[in-house]
Amino acid sequence: MEYSNMHRQIIFMKKNLFDQGYLDEQFNQLEELQDESSPNFVEEVVALFFKDSSRLLTNLEQAIDKYPQDFYRLDSLVQQLKGSGSSIGALRMKNECSAFKANCNDRNLEGCRRSLQKMKREHATLKQKLESYFQLLRQVGPREYAVSSRK
Repeated sequence: MEYSNMHRQIIFMKKNLFDQGYLDEQFNQLEELQDESSPNFVEEVVALFFKDSSRLLTNLEQAIDKYPQDFYRLDSLVQQLKGSGSSIGALRMKNECSAFKANCNDRNLEGCRRSLQKMKREHATLKQKLESYFQLLRQVGPREYAVSSRK
């Protein structure tokens, strides 16, 4: 695929991630930190997010099963996940974490379980979409450090 076509596709993909509510401005700020001295910075940070968030989701799922009435523990775990998602601009993840926290505040275990399932789906979808985005960026090569596609 020609460079200019790939570049347009990258811009389109990123715009869709924003338009569909998967990402927020924090992702743009993260990309602005990337330069030629660290050309894979954003991808590396996002990979760390997915590693950490997968662990947190597992811990949250185990805590719901093992300590179903310990809403303080559940809230603490989801707060970590929310902070991690916020750091990369994972808007839908962050919003679902807020819904989970509201369920904790209401001591609504079934609401927590539903929110956890939604978080897991959002996590998997975002991971797939960002993997595709970074794969295309890698194909374009080092000329592209950050893709400017302000909404």
